Amino acid sequence: MIELTINNKKVTASENEMLLSVIRREGFHVPTLCHVEGLTPTGACRLCVVEIEGIRGLVPSCAYPVRNGMVVQTHSNRLIEARKTIIELLLGTHPDDCLYCTRRDTCELLGLAEELGVRERRYKKQPQIPKIDVSSPALMRDPAKCILCGRCVRVCEEIQGVGAIDFIGRGSNCVVGTAFNEGLNISSCVNCGQCITACPTGALVEQKHIKRVLQALNDPSKTVTVQHAPAVSVTLGEMFNLPSGTDVQGIMISALREIGFDQVFDTSFSADLTIMEEASELVHRIQNSGKLPMMTSCSPAWVKFVETFYPQFLPNLSTCKSPMQMLGAVTKTWWAQKNNIPRENIYNVAVMPCTAKKFEATRPEMGDLTPDIDAVLTTRELYELIRMKGIRMTELVPQFNDNPFGQRSTAGKLFGATGGVMEAAVRTAYWLITGKNLETPVIPEVRDLAGVKEAHIEIDGLKIGVAVASGLANARKILDDIALGRSDIQFVEIMSCPGGCIGGGGQPYGTDLDAVRSRMQSLYKIDRDETVRFSHENESIKNLYTEFLGKPLGHESHRLLHTDYYKRTVMK
Repeated sequence: MIELTINNKKVTASENEMLLSVIRREGFHVPTLCHVEGLTPTGACRLCVVEIEGIRGLVPSCAYPVRNGMVVQTHSNRLIEARKTIIELLLGTHPDDCLYCTRRDTCELLGLAEELGVRERRYKKQPQIPKIDVSSPALMRDPAKCILCGRCVRVCEEIQGVGAIDFIGRGSNCVVGTAFNEGLNISSCVNCGQCITACPTGALVEQKHIKRVLQALNDPSKTVTVQHAPAVSVTLGEMFNLPSGTDVQGIMISALREIGFDQVFDTSFSADLTIMEEASELVHRIQNSGKLPMMTSCSPAWVKFVETFYPQFLPNLSTCKSPMQMLGAVTKTWWAQKNNIPRENIYNVAVMPCTAKKFEATRPEMGDLTPDIDAVLTTRELYELIRMKGIRMTELVPQFNDNPFGQRSTAGKLFGATGGVMEAAVRTAYWLITGKNLETPVIPEVRDLAGVKEAHIEIDGLKIGVAVASGLANARKILDDIALGRSDIQFVEIMSCPGGCIGGGGQPYGTDLDAVRSRMQSLYKIDRDETVRFSHENESIKNLYTEFLGKPLGHESHRLLHTDYYKRTVMK
């Protein structure tokens, strides 16, 4: 340990620790725009500069290691003026459309302007002729609002391993864009939305579906259903100032009914349905020398990642549709028939923590003439809709989901966290092979926020190796190992976003690791405290197979609940 002084306070730090981390740990606030926690610092934005006694210039604290005896000032007049000038220069090229910007309440640039007292324009406004990219079904990109912080570039390349965007041009002509500055729709973008959560302004946002949902709700000919993903109920409360991880499912259901949805369903129900199909598929492949390792297919950004970068592994992907798409399919077939509603009069809305679900809903494989899912709202969009309708969340009386798609096991709820699909599938695979339930259904090796997790499980003398990854750069590690000949893994779960759906690209802005961890622990608590912990014990699932689907991997279930994927060609 070494000693240094920050703002006249004696502190200790580890050798070679970066100064910014020490400053923040000691409770001092130093602004940043380019910094991404956990990645190698670049020192590009210069907002985190500090003064160090004995050094003439200003030093970027994010990229400067501590030294013994160092004396640091973080808020001298000189530093405040330097930071203020940076913000004023950025505002000199930034649009003045804050009244209409999606990020007006969470814009970091606007927040820094307020913090540093920017009240007038000191630099002449530079004309901008932006070409807004709306080509993607999931994301929108507005280059005029980009401040070149580079956070989206680094997250896309270093955390997601996709590299769909990068810096183009030099000097004042530099922009962030795709290859050849073409649309996102023909780039290698997988629609995960992690760039949106990284962006400090409104340069990257999701494609909004609120307007189309309101139009459907106002159409008397439409029966409008809504389903909510497992991660949403343990996240939405944060946007209403509740502690991270608070499960607000009951009052969220009430809010959805207040908005005007005719039926409220739980995607955790169809997560159980996915497990019945996926676990059966895994057992079938193992027992019949099928293609192994089998890989999950419920994360649409991950599926597109395989289609784009690793097409040799397409036969390894489970043919199961995602829970969202399965529920859309059975709603517009079995449920429609039971309630004597024409398919074309049903409008299915999904509330998801994921922007890639907007892309998935548009895939031609996901519907019979008309889409199974008509609109997808992110968690953020649901919050906007609740506010728009003037609903007071804290005054609502908790309600229950509508049956038959409202009953779930805790295994289905675990889908919201990395490792949850694996754990749920292993529970049912064990039952399919042995006819008995696991005495201890928790698999601790696949729990927690580690980017890559592995376990070896024995089921009735059969040894199964499993691997779990969240964040697509971590997925590359597993895929590359398998490509090099690794053969001790039979089942692989990949979640596109770090931490899984609880850290998805449609979750609240400013999500940090502590919030993601709290959401995960909330899901684990639900699994611990409730009684139905196995997908195959969900009575509504049993009834669905008895009345309609027949059996897992049967003709009808294969027609409605399974699909195929294909190799994609992108501009390079």
